[in-house]
Amino acid sequence: MNTEQLRSLALQPNASNSKGQLLDPQRLLDATDGKIDREALEALAGQSILNPRQFDRRTVVALAQLAALLETRNVEMEKPLDGKIAITAFFEASTRTRLSFESALLRLDGKVLSVPDGQVTGIAKGESLADIGEMFNTYGDIVIMRHPDTNSIEEIQKNLQRPLINAGNGSGHHPTQALIDWYALLKWRPELCSPDCPPERRIHLGIIGTPGSMRAVKSFLRLSLMFAGAVSKITLVSEMADPVGLDLTEPIEQSPIPIEVTNDVQKVLKELDVVYVNSIAFLGDSYRNLDGRYKLELASDLKPGAVVMHPLARNDELSEDLDDTDHNLYFAQAAGAVFVRQALLVSVLQRLNRISDL
Repeated sequence: MNTEQLRSLALQPNASNSKGQLLDPQRLLDATDGKIDREALEALAGQSILNPRQFDRRTVVALAQLAALLETRNVEMEKPLDGKIAITAFFEASTRTRLSFESALLRLDGKVLSVPDGQVTGIAKGESLADIGEMFNTYGDIVIMRHPDTNSIEEIQKNLQRPLINAGNGSGHHPTQALIDWYALLKWRPELCSPDCPPERRIHLGIIGTPGSMRAVKSFLRLSLMFAGAVSKITLVSEMADPVGLDLTEPIEQSPIPIEVTNDVQKVLKELDVVYVNSIAFLGDSYRNLDGRYKLELASDLKPGAVVMHPLARNDELSEDLDDTDHNLYFAQAAGAVFVRQALLVSVLQRLNRISDL
């Protein structure tokens, strides 16, 4: 599919991004012979999705396969989530995550009960998350929650009996964002699906940020460690001497992927095939942005063919002058969010049988 044909996708129901690289999901399906690993997806039935360590490489690829299938086919008429009600409970501000989850549900004929702001709930009157979880049991079939408190997952699960999807908990994790990130990478370079990716197609992955205090970065790194044989090296670029945090110490020590830490982005930028950047770190009870010296822009010494990823929202760390270049993978990354979340919801809610020819 050429660029002009891909641009025409903007006129289709499943519209793509308007700038940057356009990714063809069919290439991912072709790379895996069009076969969906249904067994791996069925293992997610009824599960809460809280932390990326719940996944393995096989499951990540299976969800990417299903997302690609959903992106290439119009399955809305099959109404796979008909009769299911999801509660999107966002006690912390969100644009892309909440709306993409709700779009994923509504496009598959699911229903949504939305809490767009925690201050409109009993939390404002001192109600506990445990009590709210008790109420959610009777209101919906699944709960999707974002909360600024890292311990919020444990608190709501004291009484919640429905599957819970963690949409971000303080400095904890953001597992569905990491799935979206890897979906973009697997569409961009489908050979990464294979444990025996050709050496010349493996990626040197650079991460600008602090995984220990950035939940999206932490979750992305956690999944990336599963792709030995596809990732040749990981370089962490951070202003902190120890940017990793306790959650990742053991997985990093066990991973065969070489990992290096530096504070000089200019030293390594021209060596990186993929540059993942985020600016927002959660420190204590507030957020702060990266130092300006880590900014990426058109004048940056990016390797030819390298791509830039960002979970968005961006600030000054990512210049808009990269938007119209082929370095821009971040808009395509965001464009895949609905399909990844559809794949996950269909699997967790046990509705794979509603999708024909799967």
